[in-house]
Amino acid sequence: MTAIIPAAGHGTRFYPVAKSVPKEMLPVDGKPVIQWIVEEAVEAGADEVIIVTSPGKPSLRDYFTPNPGLTACLSAKPAAAAALERLDALSSRVRFVEQREQRGLGHALFQTMPLIRGSVDPVLVLLGDALVCGPNASAELLARSRENGGASVVGLERVPREKVSRYGIVAGRSAGCSGLLRLTDIVEKPVPDQAPSDLAVAGRYLLSPRIFDFLAEERIGVGGEIQLTDAIRRLLLEASVYGYTYSGQRHDIGNPVGYLKAQNACLTI
Repeated sequence: MTAIIPAAGHGTRFYPVAKSVPKEMLPVDGKPVIQWIVEEAVEAGADEVIIVTSPGKPSLRDYFTPNPGLTACLSAKPAAAAALERLDALSSRVRFVEQREQRGLGHALFQTMPLIRGSVDPVLVLLGDALVCGPNASAELLARSRENGGASVVGLERVPREKVSRYGIVAGRSAGCSGLLRLTDIVEKPVPDQAPSDLAVAGRYLLSPRIFDFLAEERIGVGGEIQLTDAIRRLLLEASVYGYTYSGQRHDIGNPVGYLKAQNACLTI
């Protein structure tokens, strides 16, 4: 299974810091956010992780590039050396592609197509600015997928009705398991009085590779961007797509307040 982590955004809410330190490299409990997310993917069963980045964020590549000389210099500091060795083992699963234009989440995912062309396995998508504290959300989506014949599953959370215009919002019918819906619709950033529910897409997806066929058409959606939500909406017209409210708490680390909340929440794990 391949996991994809879109991490090409500029992180403008953290400027000027994000000018040189990407938001995904901000530390939480001794590790950058991006490492937490890669670890979640690997622990859920991903064989490789593709990080979608942008040309102005070389520190992401640098972080996942082994440095044997540095490890050797730390022979007198076994705890630090062990941490680097664990990072190097994780890095062996990580690959990178670049999104040279900011054209939306759907466009970011499509940049990985040359690396996974021909795969029949579902792809796991973990947003690089969504840190989930608590049980492994990706593993929960995989479990729900296996229980439903390998169907696509989208992670969900409830949001205040006045904030639905910030998210992709779903409609669906209960599918038996607590927190599980069979989706009937998904809408990107609806106005509150037209939103089909208060259930928002929450930064984790397990999707059929068929999603790339829809993304390849480059249909422009909300905000003039290629929206992953629009591709999922088309997918659910021809196949079962489920939504699941996972157990953990998502924190938006692209927002300074969300980042501080993540610091507090993850330190208690």
